[in-house]
Amino acid sequence: MTDHPIAPPPELRKQWREQAPRYRDGGVGREEWLIDRASQWGYEQRGEVNEAQLQKARDEELEATLAEVSFLISRAQLLLRRLDPDSRPKPPSDKEQACKLLECYGTSGVKLTADQCNTILRALEALPND
Repeated sequence: MTDHPIAPPPELRKQWREQAPRYRDGGVGREEWLIDRASQWGYEQRGEVNEAQLQKARDEELEATLAEVSFLISRAQLLLRRLDPDSRPKPPSDKEQACKLLECYGTSGVKLTADQCNTILRALEALPND
C-alpha cells in the first residue's frame, strides 16, 4: 500500500494507529476508523497536491493549443493572400497592348498581323468619343 503515490507517510500512519479506538466506539470499529481517516487524508491530498499538477498540465495544453492555432491562422492568411485576385498579375489591357504594338510598329517597321490590328481596334473602341 505504501507504493501508491497518495499513500500516507509512515509517521502519519503510526499516529493514526495510536489514535484509532481500541474497541468498538459508537458502532465504529478500529479498521473502519482507519479507513475513514485514510480516505479523508487521500481526498485532501488530491485537492492540494494534484490540483497544482493538473493546472500545470492544463496550462501547458492551452499553450500548445494556442501555438497550433496561431500557426494555422498564419498559414490560412498566407493561403488567402495567394487567392487574392489583387496579388496576381493581371493580363495587360487592350489599351496597354495597343500602345505596345504601336511602339513596336513605329520602331521596327514590321507589319501588324490581323490579331494585332484587332487588339488596337478594340482598344480604340473602348476609348470615349470626346
